[in-house]
Amino acid sequence: MTSFTKLVRLKFCINFSTKWRFASRGSLTEGVAIRQLRMAGNSGAEKLRIRARNHQYEGFDKENEGAWRGPFTFIASADTQYGMFACWEDPSAQDWQEEVELTQRGVERINKMKPRPRFVVILGDMLDAMPGRPSREGQKNSFTEEFNKLDPEIPLVYLPGNHDIGDSPSMEDIQLYHDTFGDDFYSFWVGGVRFIVLNSQVYADPSKCQKAREEHDAWLNKQLEDVQATECKHVVVFQHIPWFLKSPNEENDYFNTDIRLRLPMLEKLHKAGVRIIFCGHYHRNAGGFYKGMEEVVTSAWGKPLGEDKSGLRVVTVTEDSITHRFYNVDDIPLE
Repeated sequence: MTSFTKLVRLKFCINFSTKWRFASRGSLTEGVAIRQLRMAGNSGAEKLRIRARNHQYEGFDKENEGAWRGPFTFIASADTQYGMFACWEDPSAQDWQEEVELTQRGVERINKMKPRPRFVVILGDMLDAMPGRPSREGQKNSFTEEFNKLDPEIPLVYLPGNHDIGDSPSMEDIQLYHDTFGDDFYSFWVGGVRFIVLNSQVYADPSKCQKAREEHDAWLNKQLEDVQATECKHVVVFQHIPWFLKSPNEENDYFNTDIRLRLPMLEKLHKAGVRIIFCGHYHRNAGGFYKGMEEVVTSAWGKPLGEDKSGLRVVTVTEDSITHRFYNVDDIPLE
C-alpha cells in the first residue's frame, strides 16, 4: 500500500467515524453480536479516576513536587485509539480486541518496571470513535477497564486528540471530554520539572469553539510568563498534533500544524524556555528541533502506520538532560 493510499484510507476511516452507522439487527451474525456485547465492556460500571481539574493535576502540584529530587522516568505513549485496527480494514466494524490486548501487554510491563515510572501520559486519541458515535461508549468502557489495571501508584495523564473531541470540536464536545477525562489543558509538577498540557485541537480548528481557544491562549500565556519567573529544572510540553513532523519549515500536512501558526508558536515556546515537546497523532516515530528545542513525535500504542510496531516511549529525566527511547510493547525494559 502506497503512502498516498494509506492517507486516503486514514481520512476515509476518520470521515466514516464521524457518521452515525448502526448495523441492522438482521445484518448481525450471532458471532458478531456476541463480539460487540463483549466489546461494550461493563456498561460504564467502572470510571476513570479524573485528576486533572481546575487546570491542575491532583497530587502533582508545586508544593509537593516543585523541588528536584533526582532522576526519574515516565512513559510517553500515544494513540491507543480503541477501534482503529478493525476500522482500518472495515470502517463499519465495531471491534477493538487488538487494542485491548496491546493495552494489557503494555500495562503488565509498566507495572513491573523498577524503579516505577512517575506517570504514564497518553498523548491523545484514547478512543477511535468521535463524540456521539455509536461505538464510543463501548470503547470508553473497555479503555477504562484495562487502564484501571495500571498500578495505582503510577498516575495516568490524559490530553485530547482529534478523535477524543472531534476534528472541529464544539464547546459541547469539549465538555463531554471534561466529563470523561478531566480538563483538556492544564499544568503540573513532577520532581522539579514543569509539565504543560495543551489541547492542540483548538489550534487545528477553533471554528466552533472560539471561546475555548481564547481561554486556552490566555492560560498558556500566563503559564509561560510564570515559567520564566519560576525556577524549574526543565519545561516539558505535551500535545496531540505535532507542530511539525521533521522540519519546522516543512509544508502543511494533515499530520502537522499550519505553518502560519506553527512558527510563531514554536518561537513563543522556545523563548519561554521549553526544552522538549512530546506529540502523537502521526502513528509513526518522527521529530526534530527548533533552535535547540526538541519535538518528539511518538508512534502509536495502538495501530501504527509506519515501520515501528505498537509501542511506548520511556523517558529519562536527569538534572541536565531529557533522553528517550521507543520500545515495542513487549520489549519495554523492566529495570
